[in-house]
Amino acid sequence: MTMDTEMQRILAVDDNPHTLRIVEHSLSRAGFDVLTATSGEDALSVISRRGLPHLAVVDLNMPGMDGVELSRTIHDFSDLPIIMLTAVHEEETIVSSIEEFAEDYMVKPFSPSELVARVRRVLRRMGNFGYTLEPVTVVDNRLQVDFANRVAIVDGESTNLTPIETKLLYVL
Repeated sequence: MTMDTEMQRILAVDDNPHTLRIVEHSLSRAGFDVLTATSGEDALSVISRRGLPHLAVVDLNMPGMDGVELSRTIHDFSDLPIIMLTAVHEEETIVSSIEEFAEDYMVKPFSPSELVARVRRVLRRMGNFGYTLEPVTVVDNRLQVDFANRVAIVDGESTNLTPIETKLLYVL
């Protein structure tokens, strides 16, 4: 699988329509396929319908499911790289986000060209682990794999997979 930007899907999640348009426009102009969501719940719905993107740009402070809860939920079933985008300037919040789930952290207001550069850098560093997953892949008449939810279905019976098992099946 090549890592050309035409093939790379980015999920942008922000409850501010203006910020979301800037992120979408900047990444689209750079050649990325950009999916958008206005809430954590909406983001999970997009992932369920479209499969995992290569990377997510997530606002920290959103009503309902905030960026922290969304990131933790995503990391329950994948190693999706996440760049946090937020107006929070508190060092403790930044450090804990990076240590727990974020590959990078940008404070608003931000430079759109810097965002593109950071996305490219994280994707280069992640290599093929930022793969796009279809919701369910049929391997043969006995085996189906739901990569997004880390489930293998063998002869109609579901088995939960670890992140490493999921990656191994994807590579095979």
